[in-house]
Amino acid sequence: MTGAPASAAGGTGRPAPGGKLGSAAVNQASLWNIANILTMIRLVLVPGFVLLLLQDGGHDPVWRAWAWAAFAVAMITDIFDGHLARTYNLVTDFGKIADPIADKAIMAAGLICLSSLGDLPWWVTVVILARELGITLMRFWVIRHGVIPASRGGKMKTLAQGTAVGMYVLVLTGPLATLRFWVMAVAVVLTVVTGLDYVRQAIVLRRRGLAEERASGAPGASGAASGTADASASEASGTSGASVTSGAGKRPEAGSASASATPPAAESNGSMPGPAAAPVDETPGVPEVSDASAKGPAAGSAR
Repeated sequence: MTGAPASAAGGTGRPAPGGKLGSAAVNQASLWNIANILTMIRLVLVPGFVLLLLQDGGHDPVWRAWAWAAFAVAMITDIFDGHLARTYNLVTDFGKIADPIADKAIMAAGLICLSSLGDLPWWVTVVILARELGITLMRFWVIRHGVIPASRGGKMKTLAQGTAVGMYVLVLTGPLATLRFWVMAVAVVLTVVTGLDYVRQAIVLRRRGLAEERASGAPGASGAASGTADASASEASGTSGASVTSGAGKRPEAGSASASATPPAAESNGSMPGPAAAPVDETPGVPEVSDASAKGPAAGSAR
């Protein structure tokens, strides 16, 4: 069987160099690809596994051997469906949702059945399931800030849990029964440790995301503040100009006020400041003098 159906490969079914399909597979990945089919098989195996494990009271070695076979197939498909989806670009929305559900379902079914049969303490089941559910909810809590990647410890935890539950499904005695106890103990320790590490990663990721959101909003705020400052400066400059003009109107006899208001007009006309501005004050017909004379009565009434 090829890694993907011909429809997923754009109709050719031939993988691109390096064992990966071309870019057409990314856009044309069908729901019925090999990765999703393996996920569906794992979902179907969950109720079958439960029926086989609980057959004849749940303590028949033969039925439990069949239940172990179903559990082993489910765990193997868990390894291959994700690998095939990533390698051949067969990732779909259905696979993103169904794959973790199938993983949690087969593990939860095994733990609950074993605890109900008295083969596994309930506190072990509660610790493992609480951790799995909590981490899943926490991933959704921080999903807008980023994705928490699966760590090496998390993969070791999954392997240890699968091995331990599989050993408990089989009817083992003697040294093998003692070995499965220690394997389950390792699985519980990895479950707790990796769970705490995921919590730490989630907190760091959320803080970083919030900091980036605040930082991205800061330039806009500073720009607004700068605009406000510029506007205030412009208003202050306009007020200052008005004060100079009104001052010239109030005191038409003070030539220095007219001189201070004249250079900007002279500069805007392209004339040189300083000596060139002096004759303007001495000329009786300039706009400043007429403006001052126009404002003179108002200034006098204000006094």
